Amino acid sequence: MSMVSRYCLDLPEADDIIASARSHCRTERIVMKITTTEQMRGIEREADAQGLSYATMMENAGRAVAQEIQDRLDIEGKRVLVLVGPGNNGGDGLVAARHLHDSGADVQLYLWKRDVEDDEHFQLTQERDIPYLSADEDAESKWLKDLLSDAHVVMDALLGTGVARPIDGALKDILNTLHKAGASGAGPLVVAVDVPTGVDCDSGATDPAAVAADLTVTLALPKSGFYAFPASDYLGDLVISDIGIPPSLTSHLALELVDSDLARGLLPKRPRNAHKGTFGKALIVAGSPNYTGAAYLASAAATRVGTGLVTLCLAQNLHPILASKLTEVTFLLLPHDLGALVPEATGLIEERLSDCDALLVGPGLGAEESTAQFVRLLLRMPADSRRGQIGFVKAMTDGVGEENESKGLPPLVVDADGLNALAGVPRWWEALSIECILTPHPGEMSRLMDCPIEEVEADRVTTARQAAEKWQQVVVLKGAHSVIAAPDGRGAVSPHANPGLASAGTGDVLAGSIVGFLAQGLPLYEAATLGVYAHGAAGEMATAALGNTGTVAGDLLPLLPQVLNRLRSGH
Repeated sequence: MSMVSRYCLDLPEADDIIASARSHCRTERIVMKITTTEQMRGIEREADAQGLSYATMMENAGRAVAQEIQDRLDIEGKRVLVLVGPGNNGGDGLVAARHLHDSGADVQLYLWKRDVEDDEHFQLTQERDIPYLSADEDAESKWLKDLLSDAHVVMDALLGTGVARPIDGALKDILNTLHKAGASGAGPLVVAVDVPTGVDCDSGATDPAAVAADLTVTLALPKSGFYAFPASDYLGDLVISDIGIPPSLTSHLALELVDSDLARGLLPKRPRNAHKGTFGKALIVAGSPNYTGAAYLASAAATRVGTGLVTLCLAQNLHPILASKLTEVTFLLLPHDLGALVPEATGLIEERLSDCDALLVGPGLGAEESTAQFVRLLLRMPADSRRGQIGFVKAMTDGVGEENESKGLPPLVVDADGLNALAGVPRWWEALSIECILTPHPGEMSRLMDCPIEEVEADRVTTARQAAEKWQQVVVLKGAHSVIAAPDGRGAVSPHANPGLASAGTGDVLAGSIVGFLAQGLPLYEAATLGVYAHGAAGEMATAALGNTGTVAGDLLPLLPQVLNRLRSGH
């Protein structure tokens, strides 16, 4: 293998940079915000203006990447190939290369479009005699292929957030060569600095040449595109590393990550001298002959997140089926037509509202028109969706409509067929005067918005936030990386996405969890956020234990208390 010439220069200020970087590293953990590329650039500029220099941030970043690699394998004597591109991302890679070398790794650099003249971080690597090659002198990537065949670790520090157009030319050749090296499954550990090259940090789109990382060490804050597909599949294990940016510079960001720290701060208190009334009373209106499981899962989930008393309101003829499964739940039996709830059933529910702390309407109710009218009456909605009339249903029993108008509803979750009943009303959000949590999956969202599912999924965060603002309701857009949005602009994204949650009934578990937290006194947005976290974390635990094939919604139920106990114990 031919080697290009090497040189080194003295950098007397290097020790000052390293010392400054160490002084700016924080150890405390804060609620994690999510940023766009442009927002991150602005934050870095402000940090630099306040005295945290770009050089210091780069030193912190490179050292963090090196440390994450060392946390995963004994680096002594391991061969590490660092793919170094232009700009700050390449600089981060050079800093990491230096730290890995100093820890005993056998490091080599492969430079693409890197101007090394007056590059202080490159010069520091040359003081250590770290060898390097240039892509400009590597015809058909022959040297790169040899280096990859021997490497234990490959660090992708080529473009970072800088991708703005289709990848071609020499960079495409480098990535294709890297892809082939790992195609057999026995290739090196691929570590991306900040983001895998070719992944769009804002949209989540990926270039055809992008190579999936085994580990992505993103710097300061996660990027919004990380929680969209296909980008999410390219990150491998995602680690968010501190580079010293003060929390005051990120506090303005409205979008948060629903991680354990955020969830822990939302946990309802559990005093030792409590009784069941302390932890709230939830009414759940759910179930129909074809969907008894939805009623079971939602009710059981509400009990499992700590609700003091759960009452399931359902068609009377379904009681024998569910009473044998739900021994911890009480029942309110409602009039029906062959199992489908009818409008006059609202009167019985109204009688219980004064002794209720939260209400869930919708799981498995079915699509019968009588049930849709029942939902609209209960929620103060139009009676006849076909004519779009605004007003209350003329109840079959005298006084029910007036009673509905006079009595307020408790904190409310509308899910599944409850949402479909709303969607049948033109401009339904103008008639829904009750503040609530809406929990649509993409199909239900498309009906509520009267737009194609593809439009909903194109930008899930923006979709949820715009809907929350327009409808003036808290919205949980379910799916891989569920999104929570509030009318005031707050938003949060779940880090959880696994196929174990892609089975019938998991949405009912989520709805039951949310209403359980509402019953325990959490505000709407906070209850939705904690419910999404508990549901997602339970899904991860179930998948870890059972695999991602065959995990069913009921597997999540006994894991919900474990998730909450882990949060309380600081895990």
